[in-house]
Amino acid sequence: MSTLMIKALTSLLKNTPASLQIITAMIVGLIIGTTTSTVFTGVNEIANAFVMLLQMTALPYISLSLITGIGGLSSAKISSTIKKSLTILLSLIALVLFFILLAPIAFPSWQSADFYSVNTIKTVQEFDLIQLFIPTNPFYSFAHGLIPSVVMFSIFVGIGLMQVRAKKQTLLALIGLNNAIINVSFMVMKLAPLAIFCIALRAAATIDASQIDGLLVYIVTASVLVFLLTFLILPAIVATITPLEYKDILKATRSAMITAFATGSFFIVIPLIVEKTKQLIEKMTISNSNLKSNALIAPSIIVPISFSLPIGGKLLALLFVLFAAWFSGSQVSAGNYLNLLTVGLSQLFGSTSVAMPSLLQLFNVPSSLFELFLVAENLIVGRLGALLSVIFSASLVILIATSILKQFTFKWRSFGKFLIILPAISIIAFISLRFTFDSISYQYQGYKKFIERDFVMLDIKSTVLKSPENVEINSQPYVDVLTRIKQRGFIRVGYFRDDLPYSFHNNEGKLVGFDIEIINLLADDLGVSIEFVRIFHKQAQKLLSSGYLDMTTGVPVLPNNMKELTLTVPYSSQSIAFIVKEERRSEFTDWKTIFSKEELIISIPELYYSENIIKRYFKHSKVWEISTPRLYFKEKYQHIDAMLFGAPTASAWTLLHPEYTVVAPKPAQPPLAMAFAINSEDRAFELFMRNWIQMKKQNNDIDRLFNYWIAGKNPKLLNKQQ
Repeated sequence: MSTLMIKALTSLLKNTPASLQIITAMIVGLIIGTTTSTVFTGVNEIANAFVMLLQMTALPYISLSLITGIGGLSSAKISSTIKKSLTILLSLIALVLFFILLAPIAFPSWQSADFYSVNTIKTVQEFDLIQLFIPTNPFYSFAHGLIPSVVMFSIFVGIGLMQVRAKKQTLLALIGLNNAIINVSFMVMKLAPLAIFCIALRAAATIDASQIDGLLVYIVTASVLVFLLTFLILPAIVATITPLEYKDILKATRSAMITAFATGSFFIVIPLIVEKTKQLIEKMTISNSNLKSNALIAPSIIVPISFSLPIGGKLLALLFVLFAAWFSGSQVSAGNYLNLLTVGLSQLFGSTSVAMPSLLQLFNVPSSLFELFLVAENLIVGRLGALLSVIFSASLVILIATSILKQFTFKWRSFGKFLIILPAISIIAFISLRFTFDSISYQYQGYKKFIERDFVMLDIKSTVLKSPENVEINSQPYVDVLTRIKQRGFIRVGYFRDDLPYSFHNNEGKLVGFDIEIINLLADDLGVSIEFVRIFHKQAQKLLSSGYLDMTTGVPVLPNNMKELTLTVPYSSQSIAFIVKEERRSEFTDWKTIFSKEELIISIPELYYSENIIKRYFKHSKVWEISTPRLYFKEKYQHIDAMLFGAPTASAWTLLHPEYTVVAPKPAQPPLAMAFAINSEDRAFELFMRNWIQMKKQNNDIDRLFNYWIAGKNPKLLNKQQ
């Protein structure tokens, strides 16, 4: 009985189309991964091996296809082919861009703010189009997978081969080698159902649901956009003006689309797209064998080249710029669309990850949103982009081949049907999205995420005083710090009010924060408890020198603080940034412009105030020292244009006041070091703190706490790092 079942199952699998096997495997993998949240032994290995095997053949295939395809053409043929190809290419790009620019009508009106990110102050690397495309060392380009350089090298070799008189033998050898690579690709694709099952299971099991928060609008909008273009608009256009039917196009590309979506890579399915589109071209009946042979060469040239062009899924990066602008309140107006398209398209010749920081900076969008882009790409948008790239390149090749064959036709019945249905579906889809988003009871979560945090590494017994008590009685100016800590059994630490996220009271009234948990680690190593005392900045020097306080939480290493206080070695740093209203972000993106404005009023909290720096740089603006940053957000102080602050601290305040944003003007300035203030007469404690801070840096305790308290990372991930 079991033998019969095995035979029946084997027969069923043989008769089941490969694409259906892959779809089934992907669905089963997603279901198992979602329900178990466990990546079983061997799943990672199989998934990685499959992707690597496909990558193994893709780059040689791209190069050989371009060399043999271009090398087999004559100069006259390639000239006419280029003209037709460019016209069709630009038309398809314009169509996709139209839908991308239309998509933001789905975006609702939601408030947002985020934790500090190093990308807030990151300097964007200059984009070098020439270096990207011209390979000074082709072998280096092949070894490091620099696709644009490989494509350019292969095009030049193909053009060079065109001019070789006795090129037939060379072409035959290269074509034979390319066919061997194609055979290897099809051998690898036989493993697709098992491999796609493993990839889907891994993706579902390892996804962090919290990452989707704040990205739902972008992900859903991108999904609808890709669905419209991939399954409706592009196939419908091809079916309307070529001899092929709508179902022929989807049937030929479905295996490539499923694999590209599952793996998130258009690159690895290029050989499959080329062979499948060749099969479609073969279906077009034509008596002229020369034209048909020329048309059959087109996929081998166009598809590999298209990988390096700003087409298909790469264009979704422009949608993210529009989303990021909406999300941050830095709207990209319709007048800026032309700038977005011209600059964006040139940037997208390279990697979208490389291009994105420049595009965000161009439109004064917080560069910290770059991390949201990476999250979205890894979650699903990268897969959607690969899916769109498959149908885009296939449509491009079919249209170019139809042009070469002179087989353009116009099916009035199909045109009438699609003309009515597709625009209506598209408009309804985006408007429905807008109504759906607006109907969602959205609540801003940034404040809650910030204020509800508690210690993640160590919670030491402590007491908290709202102000210094019995200062004269508790002062010990002539006893060294380590001795008096040991005698009294606790360390007395001054903390500054409104010093987010270094020290603050959470939703339960508990004193927490980056500095507070560092002090917890210190107290634990000293074997004592803690007494925290809330103080003002101007009280610190007197309370330390009297021996009442043993140390304070962190202060910026600035001339004023260095003159008044003895500071430890730095334990962290802050880059300088402004807090401004969302709508005024563009006014504070450049230091030169800021320094030249006479009408500006800028506030600086007392911890960050430095008279000599103000005199040196802010010669025209009015600069006010304020006792607490809390004043800046009150209605009475709304005439102040901006508050200069440390970027991590500024980000924390925007979580409480999401109508404000953080701007780090360019060029980025050197960061301010943060250090603890201690007694000026105690060299032993200074040496102890120097060695202790160095130890905590080396074992990454301070980095882990920084990632949690300042960067807002998931505490579960931090625990895994320990």
